[in-house]
Amino acid sequence: MKGLEFEQRVRRLGALTGAHVCFVCHGRGNLGRLYYGGRFTTLQDRKQDIGKGLLWAMCRQLGISLEDLLRVGQ
Repeated sequence: MKGLEFEQRVRRLGALTGAHVCFVCHGRGNLGRLYYGGRFTTLQDRKQDIGKGLLWAMCRQLGISLEDLLRVGQ
């Protein structure tokens, strides 16, 4: 899954759950923070693939399950 796809799925999940979702750029390039409700995670590059371990850790930081994230994309 690429970073942009992860962001889109989190946005869809936020729309379903009523959580506020936004992406704030930091510096130049695609580095920034993705906020989901009161929690956040850092997206390094939205154009590159996210590894399995990092994807799991990012979901844990946002307080969402990987299963919910994958289900929203279908």
